[in-house]
Amino acid sequence: MTVAIVKYNAGNIYSVINALKRMDIIPLLTDKPEELMRADKVLFPGQGEARSAMRYLQERHLDEVIRDLKQPVLGICVGQQLLCRYSEEGDTPCIGVFDAEVKRFLPQRHEDKVPAMGWNTLHEMQSPLYKGFAEEESPYVYFVHSYYVPVCEHTIATSHYILPYSASLRKDNFYACQFHPEKSGEAGVRILQNFLAI
Repeated sequence: MTVAIVKYNAGNIYSVINALKRMDIIPLLTDKPEELMRADKVLFPGQGEARSAMRYLQERHLDEVIRDLKQPVLGICVGQQLLCRYSEEGDTPCIGVFDAEVKRFLPQRHEDKVPAMGWNTLHEMQSPLYKGFAEEESPYVYFVHSYYVPVCEHTIATSHYILPYSASLRKDNFYACQFHPEKSGEAGVRILQNFLAI
């Protein structure tokens, strides 16, 4: 099985590579359209800023390549946000797989810190990505984000910080997580294994 990771100007890619290596998978880090299209699975991770990331992708036509992929694709963190239609971060039109807008957290109380950083629980999990998690199980996963996707028709898991939001999305062959499965211990490993088994 060939697992490709989209190479672009976003951080955190190497933590995903290392997580896959611990699962005995050597991923291909590439920005070549033909290699991305040929892969069995594609991961689109990242930490960074939406506008500069989209500019980089558009200059190389990678936004179009990603949108047209037919195999299972997993967006992680900024990868989830860039798969949406629009982000408030930098007033940025994005790839548009998910018909959703990415919004900035607005603190409501003194203790509300932005970015939201740390462990939080998943709820209302559905889809093959969460196979093996019991209905009443609320696994802890690791988040670092200032922006979120509201709960919408594509939501397949929720979390709560200041308000309920989409911790995970799905449309057709596209899956996405706002959290970092590669930094989320056993629960994260299971989610990555579920994705690779799709």
